[in-house]
Amino acid sequence: MITTDLTPGSPCWLDLGAPDVRAAAAFYGSVLGWDYESMGGGEGEGGDMEGGMFQQDGKTVAGLGKLSEDGARSAWMIYYCVTDADATTQAVEGAGGVVRVPPRDLGEWGRMAQYTDPSGGQFAVWQPGKNAGFELADVPGSLSWTELYTSDAAAAKEFYGAVFGWRFGEMEMPGGGGTYTLITPAGLPEERMQGGLMEVREEDLALAGGRAYWHPVFAVADCDAAVAAVTGNGGSVQMGPTDAEGVGRLAVCLDRSDADFVVLTPSSPN
Repeated sequence: MITTDLTPGSPCWLDLGAPDVRAAAAFYGSVLGWDYESMGGGEGEGGDMEGGMFQQDGKTVAGLGKLSEDGARSAWMIYYCVTDADATTQAVEGAGGVVRVPPRDLGEWGRMAQYTDPSGGQFAVWQPGKNAGFELADVPGSLSWTELYTSDAAAAKEFYGAVFGWRFGEMEMPGGGGTYTLITPAGLPEERMQGGLMEVREEDLALAGGRAYWHPVFAVADCDAAVAAVTGNGGSVQMGPTDAEGVGRLAVCLDRSDADFVVLTPSSPN
């Protein structure tokens, strides 16, 4: 499970780069029930909100900003908590990754950096200052899991194990769907599993041009209702809704700008 503590190597923040901030705010408000708080940037006639925060029940759950990188696709960026962003950067480079954004301070709030793993998967880290990260997790309307699609699971485990010290466990997917790798932060019990990685064919990574990619899984109270909201607000569904034994009912979705995410209604405890 994902929590709001500061455990190194665990997810602590995520934000979306969108070509149309106003449209993205409306979409996720409809699908996940989020409120959006703009941080300015021009909301007047003909203007565009350049960025802000998504909130659920008054608590911050994610960020939203204008997609500004040339040639980049709209996507969610997941940040993992670290105690030293500079040391993590050295570990990334030593393990064969690429530094996209070198470590930098964001005022007194914290220190961040962004990277690309050897298979092309993009991720980020956050060294907390005054801001620890998101304020809600693992409940409807918040992040409940993270997932990496990659064409080389062994290489991914080697890289992220070297960078974060993650522990990995394997489980067979139902119906002969292959092996799914479970991720747990270093030093924590299996109950604190935070995500997984799945090996897929390179042609199945077309969304990212054949490169590996991370996406968030958001908990929802009703998967089918969330899917109806996705399609009713200009998004689309790549897979589902479908029932996954021991996991819950889920669907892989795209928003109006083709940023991918998953909605999941977890199985009720026995």
